[in-house]
Amino acid sequence: MTRPAPNFPGAGALAETGRLFALGLDTTRSMFKRPFQFREFIQQCWFIASVTILPTALVAIPFGAVIALQLGSLTRQIGAQSFTGAASVLAVIQQASPIVTALLIAGAGGSAICADLGSRKIREEIDAMEVLGVSPIQRLVVPRVLAAMLVAVLLNGMVSVVGVLGGYFFNVVMQGGTPGAYLASFSALAQLPDLWISEIKALIFGFIAGIVAAYRGLNPAGGPKGVGDAVNQSVVITFLLLFFVNFVLTTVYLQLVPAKGM
Repeated sequence: MTRPAPNFPGAGALAETGRLFALGLDTTRSMFKRPFQFREFIQQCWFIASVTILPTALVAIPFGAVIALQLGSLTRQIGAQSFTGAASVLAVIQQASPIVTALLIAGAGGSAICADLGSRKIREEIDAMEVLGVSPIQRLVVPRVLAAMLVAVLLNGMVSVVGVLGGYFFNVVMQGGTPGAYLASFSALAQLPDLWISEIKALIFGFIAGIVAAYRGLNPAGGPKGVGDAVNQSVVITFLLLFFVNFVLTTVYLQLVPAKGM
């Protein structure tokens, strides 16, 4: 006897959330199973990197510039120009870099993952794999999620470097800042855990982007239109989750890691 579906408000969203978490747990367990689809993993890494590296680099420059210009103007008003470098660099490394990386991973790589899995689903390739005893999660989902995580970590490092250099250029050249003061304040206040939390954020954000894209791709509404709707939903859901998780991680980090003094 089948259990009737709950009909209270929000039951559908709650069930979708549960299935998303279940897919995340199944994917995490399957990461440690053999055989590992190494060739598929390399192909997905190359594909995601190829579609995201140039947009990520182009977006990182204005992000670093806007942060440096805004903070430079603010610190000049309150007479704290010597802290411009530390404030802008920490803002880029801790907040801007992982967010920019994750948004582009979700928008470019995640949408492609969702469309690929969705098209396989409506062509019944996923069902055929299950009939043959092949796990779609281990064969298709795990390589794509791991690729999104690895590329997110690597791109985050690139965004950090490009954003810091862009902020330095715009602060020194356009606002007349002092190069020595910019670098001195950065080295005085920045610490290694700031870089670690940025990379941890990128790793978690890449996992979220990959899982959400895979979940929506494996559960389209039906037909090509359903696949298109699933792609749009995956991007929107990923964005919402990224900002919420970023808030949680930032709060925990600021509570556990004391700030470095001058």
